[in-house]
Amino acid sequence: MKVLLLFLLLWVHSQQQAVLYTKQPSNQTVSQGNEVHLGCAIEGVADPDIRWMKDGRSLFSTDQVFLTLGEKHWETSHSVRSVQQQDAGQYWCEVEFQGRTFSSERAWITVEGVPHFLSEPEDVATFPDTPFNLSCSAVGPPEPVEVLWWVGGAQEGGASASPSILHVPGVNISVKFYCEAKNTRGISVSRTGTVHIKVLPEAPFDLHVFRFEDNNFTLSWKPGFNGHSALCTCNVQVSPPPLSTGPTHFEVKVPPHSLQLIGLRSHCNYSVRVLCSNEVGASPFSPWLHFSTPERVPLVAPGNLTFDLSEQLLSLRWRPLQEEELQGKLRVYRLQWTQAGETQEPLLFKESQALLSGASRFLNASFRVCACTAVGCGPWSSSVLVLPPAVSVSVRRSHVGVALLLALLTVCVFTLMMMMVARHREKETQFGSAFKDAESSVSFTAAQTFSRNNREQLEFTLDSLSINDDLKMKLQDVLISEKQITLGHMLGKGEFGSVREAFLKCNDSSVLKVAVKVLKSDVTSCDDIEQCLKEAAYIKEFNHPNVIKLIGVSLHSRPGVRLPVPMLLLPFMKHGDLHTFLLLSRIGEQPFELPVHSLLSFMLDICRGMDYLSGRSLIHRDLAARNCMLGEDLRVCVADFGLSKRIYSGDYYRQGSVSKLPVKWIALESLADNVYTTQSDVWSFGVTMWEILTRGQTPYPGVENSEIYEFLIKGERLKKPPACRDDLYQLMHQCWSPVPKCRPTFQQLLVELERLVTSLKPSTELLYVNLQGAGPLPQQERDWLMGSDAALAIREEYRYTIGGEGDDVINV
Repeated sequence: MKVLLLFLLLWVHSQQQAVLYTKQPSNQTVSQGNEVHLGCAIEGVADPDIRWMKDGRSLFSTDQVFLTLGEKHWETSHSVRSVQQQDAGQYWCEVEFQGRTFSSERAWITVEGVPHFLSEPEDVATFPDTPFNLSCSAVGPPEPVEVLWWVGGAQEGGASASPSILHVPGVNISVKFYCEAKNTRGISVSRTGTVHIKVLPEAPFDLHVFRFEDNNFTLSWKPGFNGHSALCTCNVQVSPPPLSTGPTHFEVKVPPHSLQLIGLRSHCNYSVRVLCSNEVGASPFSPWLHFSTPERVPLVAPGNLTFDLSEQLLSLRWRPLQEEELQGKLRVYRLQWTQAGETQEPLLFKESQALLSGASRFLNASFRVCACTAVGCGPWSSSVLVLPPAVSVSVRRSHVGVALLLALLTVCVFTLMMMMVARHREKETQFGSAFKDAESSVSFTAAQTFSRNNREQLEFTLDSLSINDDLKMKLQDVLISEKQITLGHMLGKGEFGSVREAFLKCNDSSVLKVAVKVLKSDVTSCDDIEQCLKEAAYIKEFNHPNVIKLIGVSLHSRPGVRLPVPMLLLPFMKHGDLHTFLLLSRIGEQPFELPVHSLLSFMLDICRGMDYLSGRSLIHRDLAARNCMLGEDLRVCVADFGLSKRIYSGDYYRQGSVSKLPVKWIALESLADNVYTTQSDVWSFGVTMWEILTRGQTPYPGVENSEIYEFLIKGERLKKPPACRDDLYQLMHQCWSPVPKCRPTFQQLLVELERLVTSLKPSTELLYVNLQGAGPLPQQERDWLMGSDAALAIREEYRYTIGGEGDDVINV
């Protein structure tokens, strides 16, 4: 045992000595704007992944270089060409080997320059002649740092050591101020702050009332200028009061700047206005907002329906409805009558009575009445049967006799049942006494029956799959049962699966038309499923109008197959993918012209979506017109994140395995080294811009996929599309710079595209009309669809049209 233990200790020691840093980073002090260079060399690891760390976080730099010094001996460096104050800190190297992390010695970079501010003066809001303090803090190196204050354009006091606090006894008007920080390297000037005098707020504006539910409405408004003091409450005045005994003023804590008005009467005129208060006082009232509540169907039925029958005339009367019962303007009273089991044509009356001639024809007829407004008719009253006067009296008496007879019969039946129960219990008692020593009887009920011939498929859940627990938690609240989905025709098919139209039955029984992305059917392992579900987890977190949203995830079971096929439920984009739309405009059966303004709007939408994704540390890796979807309002959404990756450390992702990738859209460095960054997505965006301007042409016509790298490395790029503006092509060409850092960011592209869109006045507007449907399916038809195969045959088609502002739409 001792020999074995000694052997293990020697083995552990040898493993610890296997990784050796032969070069360590060293402390450096440099002046601001100069270059700094750090080096690290490691021995004992084959093809190591050496990371540079700064203050506990991973660094990524395109200037990082790897050199081979010998077998299992590597050197790396990290450079900063123009050092700034934010580059100061502690640096070291790390490498992972056999489950352990080996770190180099830590080195400090100290940056000398003009002072930089740790805290700058903030704006101040105060009452007149009230004292307040201003603070300013700056540091070197070099030290010491002195601070000078300037208030209202004049120097206030002398120099003081940093940090500095200036006491101001009070001011009567708004003034500007700033501080200067000085050391031996020079002077830095802080931001300019403002002293604001607190005043009364301005009146609220933009009052709106919108329907919430039933007779409850929501009032919203925008606050006016707050007078340099936060608004605390707003006062809402309502006339007349919502309820007959309710208040006319409501005090609301803000934000939010809204109030729910409860109990408003239907078909009634109301007026509201709002004022808001800060710590100084109350603002003026906003102008009155006048609005009317809509009509509704009457709340109750007319009461006290009676008749008076003479030889020639039948007179019917009922109690008229009050204004609050009508909930609108009375149009008519609807009198419905039935005779010999047949419903007759209804009669309409303006007043609460009906005089009908020919009384004999109404004998033995049944009448009921309801009130109607413009919205509809209310409930029916109780029916009244028209009988001759003598018969009516006898009928009433007979009714009393029948009621007494029924009561007597009920008592007899109840007594008989009680006697039978008593006799049954007596028998049970005798039986039990005869077998009092016997074992207690046991009863059971089968909870569920099973049959080997049952062909019903099991419904899969996330728990039934061997996937990551963290992924389960992310998707648990968006998992949708397969039973709620009716698949329709196929919308498209690609390398990794297909997209199909479908109908989703929601929990409130409504039906939603969706697009379902189905993974390829040859699922052989849980890894295939997990990869698709990871895409769903990415999309679930997105909330941007130009990025596709996730509706839900479902698991499609298949007869005789152990694993389900994952399905992603996405919004149904009425106009499909952007590439197909562009092709139809150029080479479809009915081509149509797309204005340049519309093409720029497509680019702007994609850029907004990609700016949002890059801000969330996500690289798409497959940005192209085919992966951008076009909604009903012709808004473009970035979609298809099958190749996307989240970058948690640094700013890049290295493709570890060979996969089918869109070569003609991929950046030069990605083709060479399988390294993907946000800058490589910018390259793909430039290619997508070219696709849009050429209305769906294939990039690099005449160049094979295998020749793309050699084509690009020679400096060749996509040619300028016909009729393309020079500034737009220049922006596109910047996206294809061979140096990733020289490409514009999505935020910079967004600014330039918005400038171009603003400079172009839209001459025409792209419209669309539905050739088949005139609106959404009625609820009854949607319910029928969910229970039949009819959904498989439904496919709406659209024709695109061009029309100017104010012009009639013309089919093209």
